[in-house]
Amino acid sequence: MNSEFTIAVHSLVYLAYVPDRMATSEMIADNVGTHSARVRKVMSLLRRSGYVDTREGAGGGYRLTIDPDVVTLGDIYRVMAQGSLMPSWCSGNPEMDCVVGSNMKQVMDGIFCRAEKQLEDHFSAITIQDVLGQIHDCK
Repeated sequence: MNSEFTIAVHSLVYLAYVPDRMATSEMIADNVGTHSARVRKVMSLLRRSGYVDTREGAGGGYRLTIDPDVVTLGDIYRVMAQGSLMPSWCSGNPEMDCVVGSNMKQVMDGIFCRAEKQLEDHFSAITIQDVLGQIHDCK
Protein backbone atom coordinates (compact mmCIF):
# COMPACT_ATOMS: atom_id res chain seq x y z
CA MET A 1 0.00 0.00 0.00
CA ASN A 2 1.29 3.47 -0.70
CA SER A 3 0.61 6.80 0.96
CA GLU A 4 -0.69 8.32 -2.29
CA PHE A 5 -3.80 6.15 -1.92
CA THR A 6 -4.45 7.57 1.55
CA ILE A 7 -3.83 11.12 0.33
CA ALA A 8 -6.23 10.55 -2.60
CA VAL A 9 -9.01 9.18 -0.39
CA HIS A 10 -8.56 11.96 2.19
CA SER A 11 -8.56 14.62 -0.54
CA LEU A 12 -11.70 13.29 -2.20
CA VAL A 13 -13.50 13.02 1.15
CA TYR A 14 -12.48 16.60 1.96
CA LEU A 15 -13.78 17.80 -1.43
CA ALA A 16 -17.05 15.93 -0.79
CA TYR A 17 -17.24 17.75 2.55
CA VAL A 18 -16.94 21.17 0.85
CA PRO A 19 -18.88 20.55 -2.39
CA ASP A 20 -19.91 24.17 -2.95
CA ARG A 21 -16.42 25.62 -3.20
CA MET A 22 -13.04 25.03 -4.77
CA ALA A 23 -10.20 23.84 -2.54
CA THR A 24 -6.61 24.83 -3.24
CA SER A 25 -3.75 22.37 -2.94
CA GLU A 26 -2.64 24.29 0.15
CA MET A 27 -6.07 23.87 1.79
CA ILE A 28 -6.10 20.17 0.99
CA ALA A 29 -2.48 19.71 2.12
CA ASP A 30 -3.25 21.43 5.42
CA ASN A 31 -6.23 19.14 5.96
CA VAL A 32 -4.29 16.00 4.97
CA GLY A 33 -1.17 17.00 6.90
CA THR A 34 1.32 16.82 4.05
CA HIS A 35 3.13 19.10 1.62
CA SER A 36 1.09 20.76 -1.13
CA ALA A 37 3.47 19.38 -3.79
CA ARG A 38 2.46 15.82 -2.80
CA VAL A 39 -1.19 16.82 -2.99
CA ARG A 40 -0.71 18.33 -6.46
CA LYS A 41 0.93 15.09 -7.67
CA VAL A 42 -1.96 12.99 -6.36
CA MET A 43 -4.58 15.42 -7.63
CA SER A 44 -2.98 15.35 -11.08
CA LEU A 45 -3.58 11.58 -11.25
CA LEU A 46 -7.13 12.03 -9.98
CA ARG A 47 -7.76 14.75 -12.57
CA ARG A 48 -6.46 12.56 -15.41
CA SER A 49 -8.76 9.78 -14.19
CA GLY A 50 -11.78 12.12 -14.15
CA TYR A 51 -12.38 12.34 -10.39
CA VAL A 52 -11.60 16.05 -9.99
CA ASP A 53 -11.50 19.17 -12.10
CA THR A 54 -9.21 22.17 -11.68
CA ARG A 55 -9.48 25.87 -12.19
CA GLU A 56 -6.45 28.13 -12.12
CA GLY A 57 -6.16 31.66 -10.85
CA ALA A 58 -7.89 33.56 -8.08
CA GLY A 59 -10.68 31.48 -6.61
CA GLY A 60 -9.32 28.40 -8.34
CA GLY A 61 -8.48 25.00 -7.02
CA TYR A 62 -9.98 21.53 -7.15
CA ARG A 63 -13.55 20.28 -7.10
CA LEU A 64 -15.15 16.87 -7.38
CA THR A 65 -16.47 15.78 -10.75
CA ILE A 66 -17.82 12.49 -9.43
CA ASP A 67 -20.69 11.40 -7.22
CA PRO A 68 -19.25 10.48 -3.79
CA ASP A 69 -22.13 8.02 -3.36
CA VAL A 70 -20.90 6.04 -6.37
CA VAL A 71 -17.09 6.19 -6.42
CA THR A 72 -15.53 3.53 -4.21
CA LEU A 73 -12.20 3.15 -2.52
CA GLY A 74 -11.69 0.25 -4.93
CA ASP A 75 -11.89 2.70 -7.84
CA ILE A 76 -9.30 4.93 -6.17
CA TYR A 77 -7.08 1.97 -5.25
CA ARG A 78 -6.96 0.85 -8.88
CA VAL A 79 -5.83 4.34 -9.95
CA MET A 80 -3.37 5.02 -7.13
CA ALA A 81 -2.01 1.76 -5.75
CA GLN A 82 -2.95 -1.34 -7.72
CA GLY A 83 -0.11 -3.84 -7.55
CA SER A 84 1.46 -2.23 -4.50
CA LEU A 85 0.94 -5.29 -2.30
CA MET A 86 3.26 -7.31 -4.52
CA PRO A 87 6.81 -7.05 -3.20
CA SER A 88 9.42 -5.91 -5.71
CA TRP A 89 11.59 -8.89 -4.76
CA CYS A 90 10.72 -12.44 -3.79
CA SER A 91 13.03 -15.17 -2.60
CA GLY A 92 13.80 -18.22 -4.67
CA ASN A 93 15.23 -18.94 -8.07
CA PRO A 94 13.36 -20.85 -10.79
CA GLU A 95 16.71 -22.27 -11.96
CA MET A 96 17.39 -23.97 -8.60
CA ASP A 97 17.49 -27.72 -8.25
CA CYS A 98 15.23 -27.54 -5.19
CA VAL A 99 11.44 -27.76 -5.27
CA VAL A 100 11.12 -25.03 -2.60
CA GLY A 101 13.61 -22.57 -4.05
CA SER A 102 12.49 -23.05 -7.64
CA ASN A 103 8.77 -22.55 -6.93
CA MET A 104 8.64 -20.01 -4.09
CA LYS A 105 8.29 -16.92 -6.31
CA GLN A 106 5.39 -18.42 -8.30
CA VAL A 107 3.57 -19.50 -5.13
CA MET A 108 4.09 -16.17 -3.36
CA ASP A 109 2.99 -14.22 -6.46
CA GLY A 110 -0.29 -16.17 -6.38
CA ILE A 111 -0.75 -15.50 -2.67
CA PHE A 112 -0.19 -11.76 -3.10
CA CYS A 113 -2.49 -11.62 -6.14
CA ARG A 114 -5.32 -13.27 -4.19
CA ALA A 115 -4.72 -10.95 -1.22
CA GLU A 116 -4.86 -7.90 -3.46
CA LYS A 117 -8.09 -9.14 -5.05
CA GLN A 118 -9.64 -9.50 -1.58
CA LEU A 119 -8.44 -6.00 -0.65
CA GLU A 120 -9.92 -4.54 -3.86
CA ASP A 121 -13.21 -6.33 -3.19
CA HIS A 122 -13.28 -4.91 0.35
CA PHE A 123 -12.48 -1.39 -0.86
CA SER A 124 -15.11 -1.69 -3.61
CA ALA A 125 -17.82 -1.93 -0.95
CA ILE A 126 -16.88 1.47 0.55
CA THR A 127 -17.81 4.74 -1.17
CA ILE A 128 -16.28 8.15 -0.62
CA GLN A 129 -19.61 9.14 0.96
CA ASP A 130 -19.36 6.16 3.34
CA VAL A 131 -15.99 7.46 4.56
CA LEU A 132 -17.41 10.96 5.00
CA GLY A 133 -20.33 9.46 6.94
CA GLN A 134 -17.95 7.61 9.25
CA ILE A 135 -16.12 10.88 9.90
CA HIS A 136 -19.41 12.58 10.79
CA ASP A 137 -20.14 9.65 13.17
CA CYS A 138 -16.89 10.38 15.05
CA LYS A 139 -18.22 13.69 16.40
